[in-house]
Amino acid sequence: MPDNSNGYSGAQDNHSSTSELNAITFVVNQILAGRNVATLVKVKAVTNSGGLSPVGFVSLQPMVSQLDGNNNAVPHGVVHNIPYFRIQGGSDAIIIDPKLEDIGLAVFADRDISAVKASGAISNPGSMRRSDKADGLYFGGFLNGIPTQYVQFSSAGIKLHSPIAVVLDAPDVQISAQTVEIVASTSTTVTTPTFTVNGATVLNGTLAQGTGAGGGGATMLGPINVTNDVVAAGKSVSGHIHHENGAGNNTNPPT
Repeated sequence: MPDNSNGYSGAQDNHSSTSELNAITFVVNQILAGRNVATLVKVKAVTNSGGLSPVGFVSLQPMVSQLDGNNNAVPHGVVHNIPYFRIQGGSDAIIIDPKLEDIGLAVFADRDISAVKASGAISNPGSMRRSDKADGLYFGGFLNGIPTQYVQFSSAGIKLHSPIAVVLDAPDVQISAQTVEIVASTSTTVTTPTFTVNGATVLNGTLAQGTGAGGGGATMLGPINVTNDVVAAGKSVSGHIHHENGAGNNTNPPT
């Protein structure tokens, strides 16, 4: 770094060379300062965006700036190609890719991990570098804002919330509970070749059957009890009459 206004360079201050002890202390501190351990970072780029894909990489901006010997801030540059953490075991995973401007934690390996990143196998260090920012690993979720899509665990239970959609995709889905309630403010549609209900069924509302283009039949194993009336092809079951043959008088409605 260039000299500052007080005549000393870089990280040195005006006490760094006033004694042999101070000079040795300065050198030791500089060696320690070069060993990166962990720091807060901000995501500046992400290779993945929530799709079904292998774990990706992020570009990170360390958030705690460096200081020179005169306490002038020296921001870090962006570090690229850093693997990020995903909860995954074998082929089972929770896919939550980092988003731009997320704040998280970067930890730095004590050896060069570039060969392992490239091969995914046990490898020798890619170089002799130690505790370098290039060998970082990203863990997200620090100091971030209020989520709008989430799974929430609380004393009231578990809540799954999405402002867009929730999709369950599996060859078999089972729900086991004492009570199950579905509340839909607009409509509910079930598309299936067969629909079976094992148990008493109560319909609070109108029922339309066979209204699609193909129509449809209905088969029921009675008895069927109707409190009011049944209308078939425009004819009332409880109010219809028959014409008498011969006498010409009509019958009374059924009683």
